[in-house]
Amino acid sequence: MTVPLKADVTLSQFIIIDVQSRLATVMPTDAMQTVIKNCGILAQAANLLNVPIIVTEQYPKGLGHTEPELSALIPNIHPVEKTVFSCVAEPKFNRQLTRDHSQIILAGMESHICIVQTALDLIATGKQVFVVEDAVISRNPANKANALARMRAAGCIITNTESVAFEWLGAATGDAFKTISKLIR
Repeated sequence: MTVPLKADVTLSQFIIIDVQSRLATVMPTDAMQTVIKNCGILAQAANLLNVPIIVTEQYPKGLGHTEPELSALIPNIHPVEKTVFSCVAEPKFNRQLTRDHSQIILAGMESHICIVQTALDLIATGKQVFVVEDAVISRNPANKANALARMRAAGCIITNTESVAFEWLGAATGDAFKTISKLIR
């Protein structure tokens, strides 16, 4: 069996890692707004297309909860609290991973810490990992670039918000297409 090279709506699970209020304040402002916007687009597309979503929060007592603008779009999702950097090291996260979804779509922060460690551990478990380049961030852009290069070299597919959304859709038809097209404009 060949591994698909594009995100498949029936195989995908979308993970938003640590997009938290206090952590967001130390990120580059414009880039952070783009990440929140793109995570929101993907969360809405995932909801519309029945793609399972997991949200994590790194030490929320100290770093705050998920950005309100984003959490408003996913009101029925209860974040997995963690203190480990790799989400895979948190048992509650692993219990939410869906076995029949072999593709994991990653977004969030920080690219060079929690995203990269989670991606590498997911690959080690046999998952196909997609990292949404315009929906991940690090305080230092050089750290993000380094993390993306490491993940690409490890076998992750580096992609973008629009590619994932339109790969999930598969065709320019129906109400889902109309709704998602409006989100991206």
